Amino acid sequence: MPAPHDDHPGRTAVSTLLGDQPDRELMSPSTFVVVPAYNEQSMIGEVIRGLRRLSATVVVVDDGSSDKTGKVARNAGAVVVTHPLNRGQGAALQTGLDYCLRRGAEVIATFDADGQHSVEDVPGLVQPILRGEADVVLGSRFLGTAENISVPRKVILKIGVHFTRVMSGARLTDAHNGIRAFSASAASRIRLTQDRMAHASQIIDQIVAAELRFKEMPVSIRYTDYSKGKGQRSTGAVRVAVDYLMGRVAR
Repeated sequence: MPAPHDDHPGRTAVSTLLGDQPDRELMSPSTFVVVPAYNEQSMIGEVIRGLRRLSATVVVVDDGSSDKTGKVARNAGAVVVTHPLNRGQGAALQTGLDYCLRRGAEVIATFDADGQHSVEDVPGLVQPILRGEADVVLGSRFLGTAENISVPRKVILKIGVHFTRVMSGARLTDAHNGIRAFSASAASRIRLTQDRMAHASQIIDQIVAAELRFKEMPVSIRYTDYSKGKGQRSTGAVRVAVDYLMGRVAR
């Protein structure tokens, strides 16, 4: 598949280092990749085509999109699970985890729909789980690379790391990264009730509470105008923190 031109509006190329025939020994046939998606018709096809070059089942959770996200994802070869209404990324991830567990997944990875993640990072997250070294592997852009990240965004993410350390006790370098992997046993112990962006902190809380073995792995993130537009705005960080704290009080 030829790499898309960088001048295509709102798109970023999915890296092609895997070649046409990736080493399937890096992945288990029972690995699933969950991609939560909301109004991503312009990008989702490319993301899925990259992921399908891995030996994995791609599951897109169409979170109440008003465009053709679901149709494009299905045509690209993904299994599509649909929310009739938009509920938020946390809810979409929980739906995806539940679906994969029902289908007998051994390992479940999560991957954002906006093209900012690198497909090549997925096997690196999955391998420690297949080797029995970890129950959860979390991607860290600060151990890897974050191309075109703005200074305000970096500051907000670093504050989020310290906030997560204080609240959960987990010593991480990156607390809000959408690329991660779970063993089936670990995924079965995750129950997200934070429907929107506060789910990332809730995941860390539940990993710690369940005493799951976790580790971080370096990953690459490439920010584009498109992914920045789709991602959580820096001004929304306060709302995320409030939602998270209210959720903790409710529990």
